[in-house]
Amino acid sequence: MHFSSKDQLEDAASDKGAGTTPAGHRIEASSALASQTPSSEPTKVMPSDESEWVTDEVLENRIVEAIKSVYDPEIPVNVYDLGLIYGVVINPDRTVNISMTLTTPNCPAAGFLPGQVEMRVRHVPGVEDALVDITFDPPYSPDMMSDEAKLELGFL
Repeated sequence: MHFSSKDQLEDAASDKGAGTTPAGHRIEASSALASQTPSSEPTKVMPSDESEWVTDEVLENRIVEAIKSVYDPEIPVNVYDLGLIYGVVINPDRTVNISMTLTTPNCPAAGFLPGQVEMRVRHVPGVEDALVDITFDPPYSPDMMSDEAKLELGFL
C-alpha cells in the first residue's frame, strides 16, 4: 500500500483492527493477521536462532574470549593479550571483521595464526562469518601487550 501524504498515513494507522507485526510492519485491518494481533502491543516471538537475542556487547565478549584461546606457538601468551588484534568489527548481519598483525612480517606462525583466529570466531554462537585482515600498520611492538602479558613474559 502506498500513501501519498502524511494525513493518509495517519488515517490508515488509526484504522480499527489494524496493527503491526513485531518488526513494526503495518497490518491492514482486513488481514487475517490483524484479528490475531493485540491492538497496540506487538507480539513477542521467540527467535529460532539465539543470535537475534544476543547484544553486540555480549557477542564482542564472546569473540574476545574465542580469540584469547589462540596462542602464538613461540610465546606462552594468547594473541589478544599480545596485542596482535587491532580491531574487531561486528557488522549488522553478524559477520565479523578482525584486523590483526603479527610480531614480524616474516613470522613463522603467519601461515596459520590468522586462520585459527578466523576459525575460532566463526564458531562463536551468534557469528555468521569471520574474516581476518592482516596489517603491519602500525608495526607491532611489545608496548601493545596487555599488562598481564607483560607480567607473564617478565616485562614488568
